Formats: sequence, C-alpha cells, structure tokens
Amino acid sequence: MATISKNEFGTYRAQVRRIGLSPLTKSFKTRQDAESWARMIESELDRGIFVNRTEAERITFSELIERYINEVSITKKGHRSEKTRLLNLQKVFGHFRILQIQSKHIASYRDARIKAGRAPSTVLNELSLISQVFDTAIKEWSIPIPSNPCNLIKKPRTDNGRTRRISSEEESALICTCKLTRSPLLASLVVVAIETGMRLGELLSLTWGNVDLNKRITFLSTTKNGSSRSVPLSSRAIESLRSLPRRIDSNRVFWTWVNSDSVDDVWRRVCKKANLEDLHFHDLRHEATSRLFEKGFSLMEVASITGHKTLQMLQRYTHLRPESLLEKLG
Repeated sequence: MATISKNEFGTYRAQVRRIGLSPLTKSFKTRQDAESWARMIESELDRGIFVNRTEAERITFSELIERYINEVSITKKGHRSEKTRLLNLQKVFGHFRILQIQSKHIASYRDARIKAGRAPSTVLNELSLISQVFDTAIKEWSIPIPSNPCNLIKKPRTDNGRTRRISSEEESALICTCKLTRSPLLASLVVVAIETGMRLGELLSLTWGNVDLNKRITFLSTTKNGSSRSVPLSSRAIESLRSLPRRIDSNRVFWTWVNSDSVDDVWRRVCKKANLEDLHFHDLRHEATSRLFEKGFSLMEVASITGHKTLQMLQRYTHLRPESLLEKLG
C-alpha cells in the first residue's frame, strides 16, 4: 500500500511497501506526481516487472566515467588517450545523473562538436565512447538503465579514408628535418615506418629481442587487432636500425617515447618546419602499403606484412599513383 505525506519543506514523499522488499521512497514537488509514481510502482510490482532504479537515480555520469576509467580503460592498450577523452566528456555530462541523460542531450553535443569544426570521425569516436560507458553499465555492472541514449540518435557520416601520399621530395625534406631535431631516433622512426608499414604504437613497443637484423625480420607479438605477425625488413630499414644508438637500461628500439601521444608535439613541429601540410604520422602506413603494391606485391603478401584483416581495410590504405599504373599499361 502506498502512503503520501507532505514534509516540512513543502514536498511530497511517496512510499510503497511490500512484504519481502525494502520500502521504496521518492520525493516530489506535487502530490499528483507522488501519487502517479506510487501507482506506477504498485502496477509494476503486481505484474512482476518492477526494477529498482534507485542506484541508477543516484549515480552521476561522472561517477560512471570514473569507474569505467579504473576498471575498463586501464585494460586497453590506448588507455592513456582514452582516459583524456573520457575526462573531456566528464566535463560535459558529469553533472547529470545517468537517468537524466536523454538522446536529445547526446544529439545536442554531437551538433555542437560538428559546428565547432570537429571532424565527423572524431565526433563519432566520442559518441562511441559514451555508448561504451552506458553499455558496460547496463550489461556488465547491472545498473538498471532503461536504454542506451546513444542508440537513439543519428551518427555523423564519416569518410575516414585518406588519400595523402608523400612524394620523394617531401620524404627527403621530412627526414632531413628530423635529423635536425634533438632526438637521435626520429629520422629512423620515420624511415622504418615507411619501409614496414608498422603502426606508431607497434614501432614504439618494438624491442631488440624481437628484431633479427641478420634474418631481416621483426616479430610483433601484440598488435592493434590482437594478432601477432612477422614483418620483413628492407635493406633501407636494416641500415636505419643498425645506425640507432642503444640504451643500456632499456631494450626498446625507439626508447625516446613512452607512447604514441608523446610523438605528437615533435611531429607537428617537424612537419611545420619542413613545410609539409596535412601529413599525419599514420599516413606513413598508407604510404608503405601503397608502395608495396606498386612494387608488385600480391594482395596476400601485402596483407601479411601490414596486418590488415579485410580487403576493405586494405583498400582504404592503398592509393596507387597513376604513373605506376601507366608503366604496367605500357
């Protein structure tokens, strides 16, 4: 039976009691709202579909993000960058209680980010991260959230494929500029990236124990897609690796940088000094993939070197120069 009482602050307190359950209590501004809530709870109890949402009503999105960072993000390879993105989202949605967040709030955030000039792919990644937090809370932590608000909004259209190729002149300028920096490893990092197609994270985690300079092979035990692979090393890559200074206290090949984010600043400075516009470090992987095809490697051979799992992904990373096709046409 439900009881409605008015307290000293002028609000109405509704309480529903049932044998075997702790009392269910909630306060409202009006008696009508209190009675409506009580009827709804009693109806759900009668039909056996009641879900106690007290926990969900109490938890803020800020608390949800903190738990996600400590329990989920920390297990991922890119946890540092993900933590930064989560903390930025916390600034926007952190004050909300999780049941207050509706699809309209997510949609408004999406529109504001795009209006501010953020790339659709960036906004999509942010929405995906919000969605992951909600899904984890619902599925893994059994927090009674009725639905994931991100599932109800339109996602921004993205075209993540880049067609940026680096010319021989640009490559020379880039490497020369790298050699002028304070880092003795930067030029070699660029050369090995172009010669192997390895991701920046793979290069930074590379250890000398996994590099066989005599057999000209390097072994990657863990990669972004979770599979290991062996990458053949060209003569140029071997020469560049042999020239690297080594540290006594570290077995890492490119020991200067801890993670991918730590390369960002020096990369921007080098590109600006070399007058290279719109060049991302990841474009070097695109360049390497395209060059392998231009050298005549087969689809399977290129995939085994780069680690691409699908033809669709391999196509996104391949942009052949028309000149190379003309040579084959004759």
